[in-house]
Amino acid sequence: MTAADLSPAVQALYPFAPRDFAALSGRMSYVDHGPRDGRPVLLLHGNPSWSFLWRDLILRLAAQGRRVIAPDHVGMGLSARPDRFLRLADRIADVEALLAHLGIGEFDLGVHDWGGAIGFGVAGRRPDRVGRILVTNTGAFLSERIPARIALCRDPLIGRFLVQGLNGFAWPATWMAVERPMSPAAKAGFLAPYGSPAVRRAVADFVADIPMEPAHPTRSVLAGVEASLAGLKGKPMLLCWGMRDFCFDRSFLEGFRERFPDAQPLLFADAGHYVLEDAGEAALGPSTDFLLGA
Repeated sequence: MTAADLSPAVQALYPFAPRDFAALSGRMSYVDHGPRDGRPVLLLHGNPSWSFLWRDLILRLAAQGRRVIAPDHVGMGLSARPDRFLRLADRIADVEALLAHLGIGEFDLGVHDWGGAIGFGVAGRRPDRVGRILVTNTGAFLSERIPARIALCRDPLIGRFLVQGLNGFAWPATWMAVERPMSPAAKAGFLAPYGSPAVRRAVADFVADIPMEPAHPTRSVLAGVEASLAGLKGKPMLLCWGMRDFCFDRSFLEGFRERFPDAQPLLFADAGHYVLEDAGEAALGPSTDFLLGA
């Protein structure tokens, strides 16, 4: 799928011309919007979303002179669908390669969901390159907490059938990850890249890559990301959080506040996992101002 294949209603919400990059894991689609000499802002989505998640923030930041880079992780969004399992380490390496390809030095960062582990994985290796950090309903450290409905999706017998075969992750997220109904166009946008089992493998792989077991191959990688967070302490940080998130709940928010006591909280009691969808202007305005340093 390319941006040209999106419906007119979705294109109206996502008016970008994504580019392609030959990442280590395969073809990566990415938005590069705004003036090339603007300070870069890297926005990283999670699962089961794609760069569409950041559409409004991209437009706002670019209008204020920022160069906004928002990739679709390989296997997700408009990126290629390789026939192999990609883990957290692969995704960190892909983003690092994209930044190197674009010649990005210093940048600001925004993360959501799996984008937190990936983005902090990148930032923790080169904290000198990272300025301001927008954190939205995510994690970047080990946790033993997992909601029952996500644990079910990790079940080796039925999880992949549910997530990949029956679209039992991306589709439910359009109503379970929000407290206010999405518009039909927004719902179509979130679901557009995930219309058949053949293109949903990475959605299931992301779920399977949650490192709950002691011997899980991603556990040591996430532990390394967690250890690197200390090097980012003192960075300007905004915790924009939907408090009705059943997955990245208050325990994850408190995990960030413990590690970054100077972080500024922006909490929404009536917003869910897709906090920018639920809170709208109340989240987008302060998030834009924060990343602009206003």
